[in-house]
Amino acid sequence: MKRPKLRKASKRVSCSKRYKIQKKVREHNRKLRKEAKKKGVHKRVKKDPGVPSSAPFKEEVLREAEERRQQIEEEKQRKRQAKKEERAQKRKKEKEAASKETEPKAKKAREDEVIKPSQKQAAPDKNSKQYLCAELNKVIDASDVVIEVLDARDPLGCRCPQLEEAVLQREGNKKLLLVLNKIDLVPKQNVERWMQCLQAEFPTLAFKASTQIKDKTMQAKKRRIVASNEVLDKSRAATSFGNSCLTELLTSLAANTQNKDSLRVGIVGFPNVGKSSLINSMKGILACNVGVKRGVTKSMQEVHISKNVKLIDSPGVVASPSNPPASMALRSLQVEEGQESVLEAVRTLLKQCDQTQIMLQYNVPDFKNSLEFLTLFAKKRGYLQKGGVANTEQAATAFLADWTGAKMSYHCKPRENHSLPAYMSDAVVAEMQKGWDLNQLKTGNEETLKGVKFPNQASSISFISKGLTAGLLSVGDISEEKPGAAATEEEAELNDENNEPEQTAEDTNETGEPEKPSKPSLKKKPGHVLFQSVPTDLSLSADDAYDFNTDFK
Repeated sequence: MKRPKLRKASKRVSCSKRYKIQKKVREHNRKLRKEAKKKGVHKRVKKDPGVPSSAPFKEEVLREAEERRQQIEEEKQRKRQAKKEERAQKRKKEKEAASKETEPKAKKAREDEVIKPSQKQAAPDKNSKQYLCAELNKVIDASDVVIEVLDARDPLGCRCPQLEEAVLQREGNKKLLLVLNKIDLVPKQNVERWMQCLQAEFPTLAFKASTQIKDKTMQAKKRRIVASNEVLDKSRAATSFGNSCLTELLTSLAANTQNKDSLRVGIVGFPNVGKSSLINSMKGILACNVGVKRGVTKSMQEVHISKNVKLIDSPGVVASPSNPPASMALRSLQVEEGQESVLEAVRTLLKQCDQTQIMLQYNVPDFKNSLEFLTLFAKKRGYLQKGGVANTEQAATAFLADWTGAKMSYHCKPRENHSLPAYMSDAVVAEMQKGWDLNQLKTGNEETLKGVKFPNQASSISFISKGLTAGLLSVGDISEEKPGAAATEEEAELNDENNEPEQTAEDTNETGEPEKPSKPSLKKKPGHVLFQSVPTDLSLSADDAYDFNTDFK
C-alpha cells in the first residue's frame, strides 16, 4: 500500500534552473515584439490628434462628432435598459409560475371572487385640506372636553376664533380648556401676564411637555446602580410639568359627570403647538408620532390615559389664506406643501423681530436684508455647497425649524386693553368655569411655574404678534377662501382712493357747482413724448434691494 503524502510538494528549485527559466521568458517576449514590429502591429493605441485649429469648419466637425458619440451612448443605454427589463420580466414570470404551483386552489378561487378595495373605492388623500377639516370636526363632535393647545411664545396667534366658536355652538354642553404649552421658552413674567389674560375667558393650564420620550419597545441599558428619576433626567427636555395636574383635573371631571362611559378629551390646535407631545407626556410613552416637521398627525387617534379618561389626538387646524404673512409662516403648512418658499417665510419673520436681538441670538454680524442674513447664518452653521457657496435654502429650513419647533426662545407682549371676543359673553365665561376644580388648577399652575426653569428676559427675542389666526373648519370655507384675496381687495380700494381727486370747499363756487379744473400755466409743446406712469411692484421691499454704493466708496 502506497503511503499518502502528508505535505504538499515544495516549489523550491535551484538557482540555475530559475535563471534559465527567466532567460527563456525574456527571449520569448523579445521574439514576440520583433514579429509584431515586422507586421506593423502596435500594442499601444495612438492618441487621436483631433481636428487641427487651422482646419476649416472645425466647430461643425466637432459638433457632428459629439452628436455621433451621444447617439452611440444613447443606443448602448437603450440596449442595456431593454436587457434589464427583459431579465426583470423573466424573473417575474418565473416567480409567478412558482407561486401558482405552491398556492392552494381554495385561495385562488377566493382571490378571484373578492374585489380589490382599491378598485371599489379610492383611498382619501390625507394631505388634502378637506380630509384634515373632516378629521378635526370628527374630533370636536366625539369629545366631551376640548383642549386647545397654545404656544406660550405667541398665545394670541395660536388661538382660532372659528374653532372656539364651533365648540361653544355644538350640542352636548362641551367644555373648553386652554393649555399654555412650551412655557420653558418664554420669560416667567410674560407667562404670568398671559395666564391672567387668558383666564379671564377660559380655564387655563400651564404645561411643559417632555420632548425625549422614547418608544416602549426600546429597552434602557441595565445599570448596576439604580438611581432616582431626578438624577437620571438631568436635561430640561426630558422632564414634564403640569401633566399630573391636568390628569387630576380630567379625572375629577369624569367622576362628577353622569355619563357612564369614559370622558373623551379632544386635543386641538394649530400645527407644531405640541398636541402629540402633550399626549405622550401624560401617557408616559411614545403613543403618538411627533416631529420637528409640521403636519405629522394626519388623522384622529385615541389614547387611553386611565380607566375614565380617553384622549383624542387630531390633525392641526388649517389656517385661512386671508391671514397675515407672519401668521401663515408660523401656523400654516404652505411651506411643506410647496405653496410658499422657505426664503419668503424667513423674510417675513425677520421683519417682525428686532435686528439687534437676531444678531445676538445667532451670533452673526450686521446684515441689510434676509438673503444676507441667511448667507451669514449658513456659513456660521456650515451649510455650504460645492465650491464653498452658502446653501441659503438649507439655512432657511433650519431657521424656520427653530421658530416652529421647541428650540427658539421668543415672546409676545399681551394687550393691555383686553376685551371679550364677539362670540363670548360673561354668561359663557361662567358656564365654561363650571365643573372644574379652580383651586386645584391654581395650585397646579403655581407648582408648575416654580419647577420650570425659565429663560432670561434679555436672551428672549421680542416678537410682534399679528393677533388671532383665522382657521378653516368646513369644505365650503376652503373653496371660498383664496390666497391673497383679501390683500388684493385692500390694494384695489387703496388705489381707488388714491386715484379719486379730493373735492374741497375751494373747488366749489357760490352756486354749489364744482368748478372746472384750471388749465396749467405751461402749455403742452407739440412733438414731446408723454410718458405714462407705470405701477411699481410692491412685492420686493426696500430692505431687500442691494446698495451698489457700498462697493464704490
